[in-house]
Amino acid sequence: MFARSPRLSAVVWSALLAFGLTVLTGGVWTGLLGANLATSPALPWAPPVMALLLGGLWQFLGGRWGPPATAAARRRYLRATPRPRPVFAWALLAGSLGLVALAGYWIVLVQLAAVPSHILPDFARYPLLTVALVLSMSALVSALAEEAGFRGYFQGVLERRVPGPAAIVLAALLLAPAHALTQGFGWPTMAWYLGVDVMFGGLAYLTQSILPGSVVHVLGLLAFFTLVWPADPQRSQVWTTGADSWFWLHAGQALLGTVLALLAFRQLARVTKRALGGGGSGPRP
Repeated sequence: MFARSPRLSAVVWSALLAFGLTVLTGGVWTGLLGANLATSPALPWAPPVMALLLGGLWQFLGGRWGPPATAAARRRYLRATPRPRPVFAWALLAGSLGLVALAGYWIVLVQLAAVPSHILPDFARYPLLTVALVLSMSALVSALAEEAGFRGYFQGVLERRVPGPAAIVLAALLLAPAHALTQGFGWPTMAWYLGVDVMFGGLAYLTQSILPGSVVHVLGLLAFFTLVWPADPQRSQVWTTGADSWFWLHAGQALLGTVLALLAFRQLARVTKRALGGGGSGPRP
């Protein structure tokens, strides 16, 4: 019993850090952005300020500065580890195909269930430079906070204590309340986000690095910010208007994307095993 308590405490503190990191960084960015748009929307000062804060936080979590006694541990927990080019390339391909599938599932889901719309600012009244910087920083804040906290620190701790698939699912379940704070607790939305988090957890587990998943995460958010979510209000419910050709096209996109993504993930596991010797098994204490 007592021999297990240090392991349990590590899981608890890493879970609290992951959740707090996601909420805190999102709150800081929301405050800066709100102040920027309310006072000087033509001068986008919030993104560079947030970039400095986010960069400093990333450096601290990765052990670049701060207490020397914990630097090596923080670097290990963050898992921002460069990977060989074939591993990185297959991770990007697998993640991108996963995003194609997830976009299809989301569009189908919006037309099947009552899914809360993602309320984005009316960017039409802001300068193009402001819009580009705000969307880019929003993607960076959300992606890097989640990858560092949940796929780096928390999932990394879990992988040393439970099998990899269990660690991926547990990390995704812990992240669910953070999604619910902004998206609500509706089961269709939560199920979709669970699929998203399992995919990113799989990338981190197979590569033992959060870098490939971070790149895919940022690109995915930018795609959803600009192409998918803004069109949600125009999507009609199939129960009232019937399923048109676009509905079936996106359903096919979801299914084909899933098959291709699974094949790419299988190849990623093989390439990683060859390149790193053991793949996503992870270090054991």
